[in-house]
Amino acid sequence: MAASPLRRVGLIAVHTSPLAQAGTGDAGGLNVYVDNVARGLVARGLHVDVFTRRPSADVPETVRIQVPAARGTIDVHHIEAGPLDADKTELASHLCAFYLGLAAHPVAREAQIFHGHYWMSGWVGARARRKLGTPLVQTFHTLGRQKNATLAPGDRPEPALRLAAESRIAYDADAIIAPTPQESAFLRSEMNARRVHVVEPGVDTTVFNGQADRGWTADLLNPTGEAKVVLFVGRLQPLKAPDTAVETLAALTRDALPGEPPVRLVMVGGPSGNGLGVVDPPALLSLAEQLGVVDNIAFLTPRAHEELAALYRAADVVLMPSHSESFGLVALEAQACGTPVVATDVGGLRHVLGHIDGAPGGGTLVADHHPDKFAAAVRRYLMEPDFAAEAGAAGVRRAQAFSWDATVDKTIAVYEHLHQRHTTRHQMPAGECA
Repeated sequence: MAASPLRRVGLIAVHTSPLAQAGTGDAGGLNVYVDNVARGLVARGLHVDVFTRRPSADVPETVRIQVPAARGTIDVHHIEAGPLDADKTELASHLCAFYLGLAAHPVAREAQIFHGHYWMSGWVGARARRKLGTPLVQTFHTLGRQKNATLAPGDRPEPALRLAAESRIAYDADAIIAPTPQESAFLRSEMNARRVHVVEPGVDTTVFNGQADRGWTADLLNPTGEAKVVLFVGRLQPLKAPDTAVETLAALTRDALPGEPPVRLVMVGGPSGNGLGVVDPPALLSLAEQLGVVDNIAFLTPRAHEELAALYRAADVVLMPSHSESFGLVALEAQACGTPVVATDVGGLRHVLGHIDGAPGGGTLVADHHPDKFAAAVRRYLMEPDFAAEAGAAGVRRAQAFSWDATVDKTIAVYEHLHQRHTTRHQMPAGECA
C-alpha cells in the first residue's frame, strides 16, 4: 500500500520567531534558516505551520505569510508560554506550557512531520511525537556541549538541564539534520545519535553577490572615504566576541605604519541576552574609549538582507571572532558578496571557510583567539589588494556550492523518507511486525 503524500509540516521554533529581525534579541541564524526553509517548502507545494512562543500581547494568534508565486502559505502560530517578557534563559521553565498549547492547537494534528529547531523545540517536539504520533526531525543549531568547550571568558556555561535534554533528543529523534559533517560526527560519537543527515544551510546569491553598489553604504560605513572598513555582523553577546573585534581594531591602530590608512570598525547587530551590560553598545564604547579607538567605531542596527548585502560589499573585511559557531551564515553571506572573512577556527566556520575538496574558502581561520592574531590576519587583506581580491574571488566560488534550494530539497528528502516509513508502519496489517 502506497504511503499518503507529504502535504503539511510543522516547524517548531519555541524561543524565537522567524518573523523577528535577525541580529536583535535572540534572533539570528536560526531565524534566517527557518524562514528560508519554510519558504522553500511552500514553493514546493507544502503547507507550513510554524509554532513559536508569543513574544508580545499585540501579535495575532496566527500570522499568515503568502509566499509569492507559491501554492501555499506559511502560518506562524503564537503559543502562550510563560510571561511575555521572559528571558530566553527562563524559557525552560515554561516548555511544558508550550507543549500543552501545541498539542491542543487545532492544526497540530494535521502536521505529518514535526521539525524542531534548537533544543527547547526538540524537547517539545519529542513530547508531541508521543502524544500525537507525529515523527520528529531535529536540528539543534547549537549544541550545549560544544559551546561549553569553547566558552567566552565570563560567559555562563550551558546548564546541565540543556545538556541532558540534548542527549535525550539526539537519541530519541526519528531523524537529525546537522549542518556539517563535523557536527554529524560529534552527534554520533559523543551523543549516541542515530539517523543523522548532513544538510548544509544555504545562501541566496540573488541577494548576496558581488554586484557593485558602494554608494550609500560607502558613505555610511566610511564617511571620510579614507579609512579601511572592518565589518562585524551578529548579535552583541559574549559568544560572538564583539569585544575581541574592538580589541582587534585597537591592535590594528596601535601597530599601523606611517602612511597606512586608518581602520574603521562597523558593528551591525543588537544587544542580546547575557550580553547586556557586558558587550552591548555602551560597554563596547567604554572598552573602545579605554583602548583609544572610540572615534573609529560605529554601530548600526540590524538590517534586512538587501541592505546587509550592500554593507558586506562595501566593507574591506568581515570579522567573525566567535567562540563557537554551528555553521556561520555570516561568513557564507560575506563570501558570496566577494568580501574576505577573518574568523575563529571553530565549529562550522572550518567548514564554511576551510579548504573543502581542495578548494580554498574566501578568508582566514585564526586558531589563537587573541586580538593580535586577528589583527595580523585582517591587516594582510587591508594592505595587500591582490591577496584580498584573490580571497574575494575564492569566496564567491565557495558560496556557489551552497544554496537554499539544495537545503530544501535535501530536507524534503529526509521528511519524505521518514513519512513513508512512518505511514507504512501504521498501514501494516494486524499481526505483522513493522
